[in-house]
Amino acid sequence: MTRTRRERSRLTRSSARGLVAITASVAAIAAMVVAAPAARAQPSLQVTPLADGLTIPWGVVVAPDGTVLTGERAGRFVAVRPGGQRVNVQADLSKIFAVNEAGLMGLAIDPRFSDTRRVYSCQAEYTVPGAFTLPGSVAEVPLPAPQTGQTVKVVSWRVSADWTQMVRERTLLGGIPVTSAGRHAGCGLAATADSVWVGTGDSATPSVPQDRKSLGGKVLRIGLDGTPAPGNPVPGSVVYSTGHRNIQGIAVAPGSGRVYVAEQGTSRDDELNLIVAGGNYGYKPDRAPLIYDESVPMTDTARVPGAIGPVWSSGATTIATPGIAFLPATGWGPYSGGLVLTALKGQRLVFLKLSDDGRRVVSKTEALEQKHGRLRSAAVAPDGSLVLTTSDGDGADRILRVRWAD
Repeated sequence: MTRTRRERSRLTRSSARGLVAITASVAAIAAMVVAAPAARAQPSLQVTPLADGLTIPWGVVVAPDGTVLTGERAGRFVAVRPGGQRVNVQADLSKIFAVNEAGLMGLAIDPRFSDTRRVYSCQAEYTVPGAFTLPGSVAEVPLPAPQTGQTVKVVSWRVSADWTQMVRERTLLGGIPVTSAGRHAGCGLAATADSVWVGTGDSATPSVPQDRKSLGGKVLRIGLDGTPAPGNPVPGSVVYSTGHRNIQGIAVAPGSGRVYVAEQGTSRDDELNLIVAGGNYGYKPDRAPLIYDESVPMTDTARVPGAIGPVWSSGATTIATPGIAFLPATGWGPYSGGLVLTALKGQRLVFLKLSDDGRRVVSKTEALEQKHGRLRSAAVAPDGSLVLTTSDGDGADRILRVRWAD
């Protein structure tokens, strides 16, 4: 059939419009691809064991001379000297409340350690002699579990020159809640020249994350004397941000001073959060009729208007992210100056490079998946290497040193 000139013209215009629409769609898809964080091939890492035979070494710090210090959850400090000598450090940890996720937890080293010999710990302790605790796993403890004489405290210690002793100086902060279940006890620490930052857990108690009178489910900021730090959102309060579930890792970015926390998700969405003064990060597990409703979103913008979303989240499958550390400016390939997260359930490292404003991820890669068990804490040594603790229990845990080998 022969078409008229007018019909051919209409077909030409229609085809042109279709081509333009297809081109626009392709351009839009391309833009989305460009905007998404770039996934990189898994890097080659060099891993060297520093110590073994440990049981759930939780926090880890590295002193200026290269000595590595960790604390086992059940209540013991262990140091590894630069030459490899292992030291069981003597310290009074007789009050440690070690149940499930509670015990001797996060550590931070004073930036002036060479002069002060000071280390900070976050630890759950009995506050009542002979306090009752419930045996068994978390699943055996009904929620909410009772408060039976235990709390989480931030403590300062003085370390002897030969690393054989740590003397307790003082309790900087107490009253951080933990129940007899020991669930969601936190507790992450980071120290700067004038402040100690504390990331806490919500003790699996429904009202705690949104209750400004509670120290649970928060980021707290205290001065080196334990008083509320100047510049906190509410004068006289140690609370810096609210609406958190369970923070076990907190870190301050070199140079910018931005504070980030690694927060473990519920059935989805582990989060990396950039902390702002007075921010609410949207966890609100008090939804009826459940006692503690963990099916709520980690950032519940519907029920917490203005809730701040994460810089990064794991998505539909959690990997359990307890540790965070900022990498040196050199020596870590494309992730130099970036950060690394550890994963317990995911048994891996997650490397992230952030945008200049620190609010989004521009590239991501993973490494060591299923190679060294559950990875808990991370710290950067003076030589630029990364020091990790594993968390498999039963005396099988190790301290590892990791270097970028690409």
